[in-house]
Amino acid sequence: MANAASGMAVHDDCKLRFLDLKAKRTYRFIVYKIEEKQKQVVVEKLGEPTESYEDFSASLPADECRYAVYDFDYVTEENCQKSRIIFIAWSPDISRVRSKMIYASSKDRFKRELDGIQVELQATDPTEMGLDVIRSRAT
Repeated sequence: MANAASGMAVHDDCKLRFLDLKAKRTYRFIVYKIEEKQKQVVVEKLGEPTESYEDFSASLPADECRYAVYDFDYVTEENCQKSRIIFIAWSPDISRVRSKMIYASSKDRFKRELDGIQVELQATDPTEMGLDVIRSRAT
């Protein structure tokens, strides 16, 4: 179903892969991109459970916008294993203005399709989504 504001549809695969990440922990992360010609959000990359945060951040292009979800594991002060699903709206300063506008106008609707996101980050450069930032927002 297209979004009236931006006209972007969400491919079913986006939701199915997210459910796999959330329920089965099949993936460590998912990177999504908007296919402007098809007017829909699609899965661009799936990160294996063994991949690191560095692998994840390296999979985001330096000059193009993306959406991403990352399954962040951490240990609490009480020594409990916890996990948070982080949504990242990646919008580098050097990306095209049109692209930034499309991603910004489609973000809320896309996020609603992914039920179970616990933390949201907006990042324009890698320092805004560093592991220390993720850790402080997740705990």
